[in-house]
Amino acid sequence: MRRAESSVVYGRALLCVAFLCSALPGLAAPLDHPASASGTAEVRKQPMRFTWIDCALHCQDWISAVGIVTAETPKAFDDFTAGRDVSGMTIVLDSGGGSVNDAIALGRRWRELGLRTTVGTSVVAKTVAGDHAAVLPDAYCESMCAFMLLSGKTRYVPDGAHVRVHQIWMGDRADDARAASYSADDLMIVERDIGRLAKYTFDMGGGGDLLYLALSIPPWEKLHELSAAELRATNLVTTDNVADVLPGGKATEAPVAGLVTKPVQDRFPAGANAAAAETSVSQQTKTVEAVPTGGVAVAAPPAQNP
Repeated sequence: MRRAESSVVYGRALLCVAFLCSALPGLAAPLDHPASASGTAEVRKQPMRFTWIDCALHCQDWISAVGIVTAETPKAFDDFTAGRDVSGMTIVLDSGGGSVNDAIALGRRWRELGLRTTVGTSVVAKTVAGDHAAVLPDAYCESMCAFMLLSGKTRYVPDGAHVRVHQIWMGDRADDARAASYSADDLMIVERDIGRLAKYTFDMGGGGDLLYLALSIPPWEKLHELSAAELRATNLVTTDNVADVLPGGKATEAPVAGLVTKPVQDRFPAGANAAAAETSVSQQTKTVEAVPTGGVAVAAPPAQNP
């Protein structure tokens, strides 16, 4: 649905389109989420959903990506963009991460398209002039989401957004990682996927500090939230100017009245599916089990003959 006089809202307080930078009264309702906080948390645990945000004449449209990356997400993105020219567009992320290999595949696809990335919540701001599409910084980009953020040709993280990282782990044992047992096959899978993640990180122009910070945080510790200095050191941020990712925006201190902050994303949301292993690996395995946020595909080894 096309909205008249749409604006972009973003940044430390908010950022909006040039001549619409007055205060925006009324509740800003998330486009991709139910109005309630509990509904919002539930949606963010679901497989990633893509929404086209129409910004009309005064700013560039963007794509909202909310939820967990699963084995179906890369195809879902291709289906969503079929017949559309998305080259150079911006992806606005609000995600707890998901499947390692599928997040890597999706990130490589985004880089091929020259997409830009940022973190935020897409909303509709109710104003006297009508509804305005907007992006608020109250959002979370956790675990593998940080590496999807890295795929952007240009990358911006506003003050108020949260980028958090931790180790990849065997998904079915992340809830009680210390008490779980691990086989040589399990270690092979983890080390293989760390290698894939390292190659992807450097291919995307990320710094070694990103891998160091992420791989230093085990699943029994709280996720590490990257500071502004760390976002720079890891090369997750390439610009401090919102207009580089959402053309038409500029800084403003105008508040949006009535906004409700969102609860912190659960660390390991349920319902995320594992990525299928590459052919050479899948030939050695029988099944791939469900993987929670930031996990590694859990491949069960072939049954041994008695």
